[in-house]
Amino acid sequence: MNVYNNINELPAFKKAVITIGTFDGLHDGHRKIIGQLKEVARNINGTTIVITFFPHPRHVLSSTENKVFMLNTLDEKIALLQAEGIENLVVVPFTSEFSTMEADAYISDFLVNSFHPHTIIIGYDHRFGKNRAGNFQLLKEGEKKYGYEVVEITAQQLNDIAISSTKIRQKLSEGDVKAANSLLGYAYFFSGKVVKGDQLGRTIGFPTANLEIAEQEKLIPGNAVYAVDVMVKDVKHKGMMNIGFRPTVGGIVRKIEVNIFDFNEDIYDQNMTVFLKSKLRDEKKFNSLEALKTQLANDALAAKGI
Repeated sequence: MNVYNNINELPAFKKAVITIGTFDGLHDGHRKIIGQLKEVARNINGTTIVITFFPHPRHVLSSTENKVFMLNTLDEKIALLQAEGIENLVVVPFTSEFSTMEADAYISDFLVNSFHPHTIIIGYDHRFGKNRAGNFQLLKEGEKKYGYEVVEITAQQLNDIAISSTKIRQKLSEGDVKAANSLLGYAYFFSGKVVKGDQLGRTIGFPTANLEIAEQEKLIPGNAVYAVDVMVKDVKHKGMMNIGFRPTVGGIVRKIEVNIFDFNEDIYDQNMTVFLKSKLRDEKKFNSLEALKTQLANDALAAKGI
């Protein structure tokens, strides 16, 4: 897949079939649109192009109170779209200046001049341009003038996508991994760098890798103990993870700690990707380290069973 970050340096696309969106999570609803995009391109021997924006428009235009945590980082989105067989991804830098482009200019200068689209697949409620003045009807009116065709993504499809994205975020925040993964169509994942902790886990027989997450907008699941798969040094392992404050030892900082089963390597400063499989239990405070150790042994058995 070709990834372009500068709209002034795009090639001349052949019969471009484009769609525009954030595609956060790239869940089952999104994949239906991707399937439609590929089918249209296949029928006309055209080229598939997904246009997305970074950072998320809401992060630029909205107050911090309306901040939305993302299901995917940009790198994760790129990997997921590549796996779907998309030929070209154009990542448009979203700025306040870009948001003030008049709707007519958005069509003529941005869409037509940059992509020369054969087909635009877009939602019936798609809004664009300054003050969100542009809409589906304006795009339709440009068909004859600019020679493209607009294909509507139905209200039902868009409603399913919006509901799914909201539900996924809600379920992950609640720790309901199975429901979130079912909606996503894959195991939710996030990556971080392994950093040094207080090394308490190894003293009770459960050494952990502490993860530091660089992307502050990435959604981290709710506090709980989870069964996970982890990828480190290009090898997948099984394990369990705790997200929370570690109340048994008086913790005050939220941490992400992963115990990798049957593993004894130095992985400090390595990148690790965690794939959530199932929630085992809520985080709780135990009366002693011995009681915590007993529970962790039970958690490990449960995780291995999963």
